[in-house]
Amino acid sequence: MKAKDSSRQSGCPIAFTLDILGDKWSLLIIRDIVFLGKRNYGEFLEMPEKIASNILADRLKRLEDAKILSKSQDPDNQKKFIYEMTLKGIDLIPMILEVILWGAKYDPDTAAPKEFVKKLKKDRGALLKEIITNLKANRTLKALE
Repeated sequence: MKAKDSSRQSGCPIAFTLDILGDKWSLLIIRDIVFLGKRNYGEFLEMPEKIASNILADRLKRLEDAKILSKSQDPDNQKKFIYEMTLKGIDLIPMILEVILWGAKYDPDTAAPKEFVKKLKKDRGALLKEIITNLKANRTLKALE
């Protein structure tokens, strides 16, 4: 049995998840990687929600420290880094799909594409498999570790 992290106040799985993902920016960064194919710092700065550069740097570091994202040097530009989902991060996608469904249901002004939501409602498993296949096709083996 693992020893409990002394910085955590409880063993609650919801609290654990919120410690890592408990702000909108972390989930929006993951959204941009999974659904929009963004991979580097400059691309994340372009999100419509207008993340501040210091917040972005902090959230990328947190997600990397939590092993949700991996960071590697861009082979085409040594001054840039590429962020990719790890297997641990990929395991979050079913939860994110449920968040999309909930938001699409209750937000009258949702920007979620109707066809995507319809596909998600019809066959979550097939859509999840398609998303994961696309992520794996666009990443390095190192990021899957």
